[in-house]
Amino acid sequence: MKKINTAQLKQLVEAAIFVAEKPITKQQLKESVLSEFTVADRTLSKVINELMLDYQPRGIQLIEVASGFRFQSLDALSPWLSKLWQESAPKYSRAMLETLALIAYRQPITRGEIEQVRGVAVSSNIIKTLTERDWIKVVGHKEVPGRPALYATTKGFLDYFSMSSLADLPNADAFENMAERIESDSTLKVLNEAPSQ
Repeated sequence: MKKINTAQLKQLVEAAIFVAEKPITKQQLKESVLSEFTVADRTLSKVINELMLDYQPRGIQLIEVASGFRFQSLDALSPWLSKLWQESAPKYSRAMLETLALIAYRQPITRGEIEQVRGVAVSSNIIKTLTERDWIKVVGHKEVPGRPALYATTKGFLDYFSMSSLADLPNADAFENMAERIESDSTLKVLNEAPSQ
C-alpha cells in the first residue's frame, strides 16, 4: 500500500466528491479512489471536516446527507441560481405534502392510518408519485387482516431535503416558532400599511 500526504489526500477526496454522480460515503471513497493508499478512518474524517470548514464561507458547501457527502449550493442563493434552469420547480399538492409528513413523522405507517389522521382517502397517485421520486418505500406489512403495506421514508428523501437522518426533521417547537414568526410578520405588514382614507 502506498502512502499519501495530507494535502494530496485532501485534494483527492475533494475531487472525488465533486465528480461523483451521487453522494459518496467514506467507505466508498476508501474502496475506490483511495484503494491503493493507506488511509486511517480518523485521517479521512479529519480531511473531510477540514474541507467542510474550507467551504463554509463560500457559495458551495460540502454537506453530509444520508447517502454520504456531496457539494451543494447555499439555500440562500436559490432565487438567483434557479434562473439557470428554464423549467419551474414541481408544485406539490397539500395532500401530497401532508401524506409525506405523516409518513416521515410516524413511520412505519399504513395507508389506512394516514387516512384516519387526514380524514380523507389517500389517492393512489400520491403514493405512486412519492414512491417514484424515491421518497417512500414499503418496508413490510402490518400483522392485521388484509396485511396492509407499511410505508417509511428512504435515503432519497433524506438526501433531497439535505438531512443525514430523521433526527434532523424539525420538531414541534420549530413549527411553533415559525408560526409565531409568520404571525408577527403579518402584524408588522398591517402596521406598516398606510391608513385608508
